[in-house]
Amino acid sequence: MAWTGQCPDCREWNTLVEQAAPRPTPKASGKAGNGRALSPGAPGGAVRLREVQTSRVERLSTGIGELDRVLGGGIVPGSLILLGGSPGIGKSTLTGMATANLQSAGIETLYVSAEESAAQVRMRAERLGPAALEVRALAESSLETVLGTIESEKPAVCVIDSIQTMHSSELSGAPGSVGQVREAANALAEQAKRLGVAVILVGHVTKEGSLAGPRVLEHLVDCVLHFEGERERTWRTLRAVKNRFGATSEVGVFEMRSGGLTEVLDPSARFVEEATGAQGSVVLASMEGTRPVLVEVQALVSPSELEIPRRVVNGIDRNRLSMILAVLARHARLGLGTADVFVNVVGGVRVDEPGADLAVALAVASAQRGEPVTGPDGRPLACFGELGLTGDLRYVAHADRRVAEAAKFGLAPVIGPPGGERLAGLAPCSSVRQALKVAFSGNQAGREEAAA
Repeated sequence: MAWTGQCPDCREWNTLVEQAAPRPTPKASGKAGNGRALSPGAPGGAVRLREVQTSRVERLSTGIGELDRVLGGGIVPGSLILLGGSPGIGKSTLTGMATANLQSAGIETLYVSAEESAAQVRMRAERLGPAALEVRALAESSLETVLGTIESEKPAVCVIDSIQTMHSSELSGAPGSVGQVREAANALAEQAKRLGVAVILVGHVTKEGSLAGPRVLEHLVDCVLHFEGERERTWRTLRAVKNRFGATSEVGVFEMRSGGLTEVLDPSARFVEEATGAQGSVVLASMEGTRPVLVEVQALVSPSELEIPRRVVNGIDRNRLSMILAVLARHARLGLGTADVFVNVVGGVRVDEPGADLAVALAVASAQRGEPVTGPDGRPLACFGELGLTGDLRYVAHADRRVAEAAKFGLAPVIGPPGGERLAGLAPCSSVRQALKVAFSGNQAGREEAAA
């Protein structure tokens, strides 16, 4: 076999990837790609699904409530979990805390570090408590050695930190290449299913925020978790973008401290107490899975000196902001064509749901008019709702939970779309123009009447 730098088919350079030779498989019936007839193989034993015997699998609790929530109740034995995040975000800390809790509960764990020595792993584990020092660690990047260790030790949970640094001696590619990552993930997945070992693969993300490595890696695993946040801030969010054993809408909130990650059981309290109530600031009553969360949305509008004004966002989709600005210009007569618009979700939180449209619109309108948007008692105004292109305010799910969460912190009435039932504490508005009128009316009696 000779080295080839250019693909003979597409004529592109450096696109060839070395892969392990496939194992011979039994021939199946049908035709091959070249039209050659294949001999029929042995028939499979197909059964009806109602006849399949199933057994209830007990999940392994990590002792971290926010992590168990995102996983759907805990770790499923034999599952393959991919945990991705930018460098320094706290992936090793989170997995270290989970393995420490599992080990202290009598569940055998194995921590494989392919990037650090065993001494470096211990230095990080010392700040997590004495239970973290009971976890067995292996500083090895050889795939064959790791597979042999898992075969002999048979831990219930194994952490591979990280999958991009594992390499197989059967391939000549460098660690982190497409072939190496695919071979390592396939071998670990096969062993995890065969032995019933839950494997947590720690992966890096690119500077664009996508998970590094081949896309097939995400299809191979059972669960894909994204650990997000800004290293300069203490807040961290854990999201599931794929989960074969639970929902993908749940989110866990953590705070990084000197002793490791701390669960934030009531994130609304942390975010609301920082809300300023100044001009350009409103409180969004959002939903993260089944949990209502109050976050502050801030906007800044300033005259632009550029021919094309800037649209800078943090925490929401930039295209969504462009649509909201167009709706404001067309249906609320709020022209921002010559102004720079900056929108930020405070705390490094990212909101992807359409219910954030009204909060962005009110924050931008408040910044443009130079008037604060506050409730009857002078506290920040809470709102939610999706904006339609016709300027109407659309219904979003779980309106009752959003209003109840805002009322718990005294942020009532809440501006939102009308629903099928009247909710105490909700000021229903059918259009963005009506919502702006209620928000800037300054008439406490009018707001109370609307919420009655």
